[in-house]
Amino acid sequence: MSNILIIKHGSLGDLIQANGAIEDIKNTFKDSKVLLLTSKPYINFMSSCPYIDGAISDERLPRWNLFYLYSLNRLLSRYNFSHVFDLQNSRRTKFYKKFILNKAIWSSTETALEPGQKKKNFDKYPVLDRMEIQLQKSGIKTIKVKNVDLSWAVGDSEKITKQHTSKEYILIFPFCSKKHQNKKWPFFKDLISSIKQEYKNNYPILIAPGPNEISEAEDLNAKTVLDNGKPINLKMLVSLINKAKFIIANDTGPAHIASHLNKKGLVLFGSHTTARKVSIENSNFKSISVKNLKDLEVEVVLKELKASLD
Repeated sequence: MSNILIIKHGSLGDLIQANGAIEDIKNTFKDSKVLLLTSKPYINFMSSCPYIDGAISDERLPRWNLFYLYSLNRLLSRYNFSHVFDLQNSRRTKFYKKFILNKAIWSSTETALEPGQKKKNFDKYPVLDRMEIQLQKSGIKTIKVKNVDLSWAVGDSEKITKQHTSKEYILIFPFCSKKHQNKKWPFFKDLISSIKQEYKNNYPILIAPGPNEISEAEDLNAKTVLDNGKPINLKMLVSLINKAKFIIANDTGPAHIASHLNKKGLVLFGSHTTARKVSIENSNFKSISVKNLKDLEVEVVLKELKASLD
C-alpha cells in the first residue's frame, strides 16, 4: 500500500473548498493511505473527514527554524509518500518540495501550467477551476472538486440553538481576520436593527464569534452562540450554518461553508477580490460586490435579504 499526501494548510474557507478535490484524490487512490498536512486549528475537524485516513499538524514555523524542519522531515519521511498533492501552492510548500518531499511525484500549480503559461496568469482563474485543472493534469478523475460534499461535517446543533431560539433564525458573520480588515463591512449593527424592525423579531439573529470576537459580538445586539462561554467548534459551526434560514457574511470561511451547503444567503465583497475568483456564488448563495465596503448601504443588503425571505 502506498501513502499519499495532500497539503492544505488553510484558511478555513480554502480548506472547505478543497474537500471536493480531497474526495477525488481519495477515490483515485482507494487502496492507498491518504493523509492531510494542515494547520493545527483544523486537525480535529479534518480528522473526522471520510476522504482522508489521518491528519498531520504543521505548525509552519519559520524556515530558519532548522530544528523544526528537521523534525518535520523525520515525521514525513516515515511515510515514504509516493505522491504529494499540493493544494496550498505557497512558497512554503515549494520549499517542502525541494528539501523535504523531493522523492515523491508532485502535483502543484506548476504541474498544471500549459507550455509557456505563467503562474500569475493561471492564478487569475477561479479557485475551483484551478484545482480541477491541477488534478486533471495529475491523472485524477474530477467529479467532486466542484461539487463539495460537507454532509460528513453536519451534526446536531439543537443543543446549542435551543438555548437561544426555537424559531428559524438568521445567522450573521460580521467578522474577519485582523490581517484582512478590508473584507469587513462596517454596518452589521445597523443591519441587525433594521432586520428586527422589519420582521418584528420573527427571525432571531444569531452570531457565532471566534476566540477574539466575543466582546465585539456582544455589542451587536444579537444572540451570541457560545459553548460554555467559549467559541463553538468547527463541526458545530457547520451544523449551525446548515440549520440557518439565511446567512449574511463577509468574505470569510463561514461564507464558503454556507455556499457549499447550498444555503440561502449573501456574502459581501469589496475590491479585495471577486465572487467569481473565489468560486463562492451559486443559485442560493449570492454576492453583493462594491468597490468600497464603506459605500455599501444597509438598505441594499436588507433589500436582498427581503427578496429571499418574503
